[in-house]
Amino acid sequence: MSEEARAALAPWAGPGPTDDEAQALLSEMVAIPSLSGDEGALARFLVTTMEGLGFGAEVDAAGNAVGHIGAGERHIVLLGHMDTVPGEVPVRREGRLLYGRGAVDAKGPLAAFVVAAARAADGLGARVTVIGAVEEEAATSKGAYHAVGQYRPDFCIIGEPSGWDRITIGYKGRLLIDYVLERAVSHTAGSERPPAEDAVGFWLHVAKWAEEYNRDKEGTFATLDPSLRRICSGGDGLRERVEMTIALRLPLGLHLPDLLNPLMDTWARHPAGAARVVTRGHEVAFRAEKRTPLASAFLAAIRAEGGSPAYVTKTGTSDMNVVGPRWRCPIVAYGPGDSTYDHTPNEQIDLDEYLRGVRVVTRVLARVAGV
Repeated sequence: MSEEARAALAPWAGPGPTDDEAQALLSEMVAIPSLSGDEGALARFLVTTMEGLGFGAEVDAAGNAVGHIGAGERHIVLLGHMDTVPGEVPVRREGRLLYGRGAVDAKGPLAAFVVAAARAADGLGARVTVIGAVEEEAATSKGAYHAVGQYRPDFCIIGEPSGWDRITIGYKGRLLIDYVLERAVSHTAGSERPPAEDAVGFWLHVAKWAEEYNRDKEGTFATLDPSLRRICSGGDGLRERVEMTIALRLPLGLHLPDLLNPLMDTWARHPAGAARVVTRGHEVAFRAEKRTPLASAFLAAIRAEGGSPAYVTKTGTSDMNVVGPRWRCPIVAYGPGDSTYDHTPNEQIDLDEYLRGVRVVTRVLARVAGV
């Protein structure tokens, strides 16, 4: 951080990591593979790093990397996630861009949390807990569900890429449907459809039902969005089998019985015991309030960095869906980076934007702590 920038943040921003150290931290995090369910190496690295920055840190019972810093009555949780989706993206620097799996989703926001908390710690009148959660990219959200039972914060920031000058206040819900159908092989000239055709028919029924549900809805946050995530079929010459996974992105106010009941007739058409339909990964949609001290702090911090802040809602899900309805505290999601690079073969983050995000979060911590 330049002397001018540090002076602008005084007196509440301690020295903390320099900009070069902040960038090195992110590069090291991106270089450590951390697929969902295999985050241990990154968790240990983060605990060691946070301890070196003055945090009390540990790997908790769920495998989360957790660091605590500061003191005071108010408690602020910065909840990011360590895990990534599959797919190797070579870690490299090209100018000010850092490439690598997890660079933007969501090691960039998590690294920004660690650096910002360390910088703001001197004189900060609040307790800050930074959590690098496990299995956010899986349907389990294991790390977030563990955190729900451990903390009751006054404020929570979820670490997800929003763009440094954008504040995410809502995520759609999710439901996964696993469909399996197996039966004896029939002759291709016969009247009985193969399992693969029945599966496709089920998918078309779901897509049609969603289309009818969306007919009078306005805006993508209000629609029900189905996607066919996986379908495969095969057999051994005696029996045929098809497996399919459908993902549904759920709008606010659509509860599970309302969703499933219209589909029951379709499921019932299959012979008893032939088709197996299982749902999993259900999360309700969530939208936070705009008028809170936390949201106001972000508006002020982004403006102080020369930005024009705006609120956004996302069509995906995040750990906000888990902790938001349960903690019921002021909450937003924030993080540097362009989310259009999430999960892509050229995942990247602009390091100048990353540093700007660090400064925004540092300002926010000071403001909500009442300093």
